[in-house]
Amino acid sequence: MEPTPPTLTYADLIQAAHTARIYAYVPYSRFAVGAAVLTASGKIFAGGNIENAAYPLCCCAERVALYSAYAAGERDIVALAVVTDTEEVASPCGGCRQVMIELAPSSAVILLNVAGHEQRTTPQALRTARLRGAAVERGHAGVARDGTRGDPQ
Repeated sequence: MEPTPPTLTYADLIQAAHTARIYAYVPYSRFAVGAAVLTASGKIFAGGNIENAAYPLCCCAERVALYSAYAAGERDIVALAVVTDTEEVASPCGGCRQVMIELAPSSAVILLNVAGHEQRTTPQALRTARLRGAAVERGHAGVARDGTRGDPQ
């Protein structure tokens, strides 16, 4: 008889998102985001945002985590957690919202900040939610509304 795999919880998912944030590659914005997805098979896939000097090549943490799950053959996403270092929880950008609606339409979405504030929502609710906070002011990929980026050190 094969051993039963451990049952992962939302707490495990949230911890994976916090850990992924540490590994984000953000030399321009210094705005690290961590995300993790929990699949129906009980696996967690994590990702941090990845910046590039060629801005269109940047990838938000939410997409890194979702794409990693899909690349591993996982298609049933149960939940997605996203962690930012913002005063309020940050709302995903429009591109990530679209990817969530397409790849994880029935998942729970847990938005968190490093201070422990949490908001639970769904991809469908995010579809019509107003973009606000750090997602608009700085964006997950790190470009401010005025088009500037931080200088790498």
